[in-house]
Amino acid sequence: MFRLYRNVWPSHPPGGGFRDGLSSCASGRIQKARNTQNVENKNNHIRNKGGRPRKAVKKDQLLGVKCSLIERRAIEARAKSVNLSVSEYFRKMGLTGKIDRAEKAFPKEVLQFTGTLNHLAANMNQTAKKRNSNEELNALERANLQHTVGEVKQLVKDIKAYLQ
Repeated sequence: MFRLYRNVWPSHPPGGGFRDGLSSCASGRIQKARNTQNVENKNNHIRNKGGRPRKAVKKDQLLGVKCSLIERRAIEARAKSVNLSVSEYFRKMGLTGKIDRAEKAFPKEVLQFTGTLNHLAANMNQTAKKRNSNEELNALERANLQHTVGEVKQLVKDIKAYLQ
């Protein structure tokens, strides 16, 4: 049986004639390149890599400012007093010339409640994952669960006291 080598092409393609005046080898390479581009375009549009979405306006330009140590401390203090980073403070002052203090920061107690709730939610997720995988809780995990229940009850009392 006679077998053609891969790098040897027949002088005429089967079916007679060449497409678009190109040899079968050249048209095959062009078609393969088109298919590759189509696959890449489909992959770019369909596939979501995850992570943080891209911002509409990318802030990638750096603007250096020279100042004395005293001026730097004053600028940082003013930025902190309006709950902005130094970059945001400079950007707003440079573009508008004023800072609106309408943005209200959460009180310290509310931030503590949020932190405690996040911590408790993480613990409860770990417990639920273990229970959903049909594993039994050991004595330490049961004790942690009872402690978490106590913390949730105390947190509810603290929130009610804060809101009254």
